[in-house]
Amino acid sequence: MSRRAKPLLHHRLYVVTSSLEIPPRYRAAFTWLQLIVVYVLIEGSLWAYRGTTRIRWALVGVVAVLLFVLVDRPSVRRMGLGLPTTFGATLVLAVSFSTAIFLIFMVHWAGGEIPANPTWPNLHLASAYFLWALLQEFILQSFFFTRCEELFGASRAVWVAATLFAVAHVPSPLLTTFTFIGALFFCSMFQRYRSIYPIAIVHGLLGLTLAMTMPDVLLHHMRVGIEYLTYR
Repeated sequence: MSRRAKPLLHHRLYVVTSSLEIPPRYRAAFTWLQLIVVYVLIEGSLWAYRGTTRIRWALVGVVAVLLFVLVDRPSVRRMGLGLPTTFGATLVLAVSFSTAIFLIFMVHWAGGEIPANPTWPNLHLASAYFLWALLQEFILQSFFFTRCEELFGASRAVWVAATLFAVAHVPSPLLTTFTFIGALFFCSMFQRYRSIYPIAIVHGLLGLTLAMTMPDVLLHHMRVGIEYLTYR
């Protein structure tokens, strides 16, 4: 693409997104619509019985998130895509590393085996899980929390977003409980320091700590929705 063509493309994108801007009087209703549509699509991808149907639900959900973000045109700061402050990142990582060490210590003290699942997760799955954690935090923080914050205020948004995140992990009792507690911390840190990157690292670390300390008879390979019920 030529240098002259780039500004023209940017101008056209600006015109398109500007024409999609929601009038202020409809803003709250549109924010509710975004939350409901994307959450229904997520639940559809988790509970559809056939694997191909789950993939379709998930793809439509991704498209919906991208379209809503395009219409909203939020700032990088609001979405938490900027670099974290040194203090914020240090605090998030310190608390989470301490939590992981404490959980390992308690399981060992109680006589549990570590690792609880010697053949799972392997190194490849562990590295991929950090990318999956980043995607989850984008959806949780950059999409859901920011919209809950707009509707309910920052303090209530922490509880609402954490509840939505936990419910998405039903029917796994272990993951539903841990994700609710974890999401309360994640959303609180996002509210204060506004960056998803250290939170995603922590999410990945704590998720792998659970996989290392909790038996698969409870975790079901950390599956949720219909896959938790059909896991063998």
